[in-house]
Amino acid sequence: MIDFFIKGGIFMYPILLCSILSLWFFIYKLLVLKKDRNIPPKLVNESKKLLLEGKLEELYKVSVKYPSPLAKILIVISKNYNRDKSSLKEAVEIAGKAEVLELEKFIDAIGTIAGISTLLGLLGTISGLISIFSTISLDPVVNPARLAGGISEALNTTAFGLVVAIPSVAFNKYLESRVNKIVTELEQVTAELIDLIVGDMEK
Repeated sequence: MIDFFIKGGIFMYPILLCSILSLWFFIYKLLVLKKDRNIPPKLVNESKKLLLEGKLEELYKVSVKYPSPLAKILIVISKNYNRDKSSLKEAVEIAGKAEVLELEKFIDAIGTIAGISTLLGLLGTISGLISIFSTISLDPVVNPARLAGGISEALNTTAFGLVVAIPSVAFNKYLESRVNKIVTELEQVTAELIDLIVGDMEK
């Protein structure tokens, strides 16, 4: 592997950096996008119980115990529950959009890394080909060893770039699906809680 890396030339180093960043972002987002961390079951149960009992004032105190996107939305609800339904929904939507942006943070970066890795691999290929043709043009008798160096640089960087890019694309798509799932469940829970508040107001 070390020999493969060295023969790939200078472009192997930025591709290696891309691989480290891609893996780091993926692991970080896996930890961040755990369902229980974003929609704590205890918070859902306690907030529903408080709303059914009409204890809206205590919603804020419960929410701050469970730092999460759902908690931030509940804090907005606790501050706006006495407004009309449309105003309450508008406030919740604004808070929800902010949380979605936070959940999506760094995911686009992984997709960008995939593209950059591929381009760096192609750039290494071009660099290797230039080296090959330069060798051919300068030497009447081509030295196979020098040719082999250029070929290695051309092929190794392409291969390494794809090795980094393909998993990065998979990471990107997987994390996007997890975000979509969490956002859908977050919207469902929030809608249920708002219905409980509106139902309590109409009594």
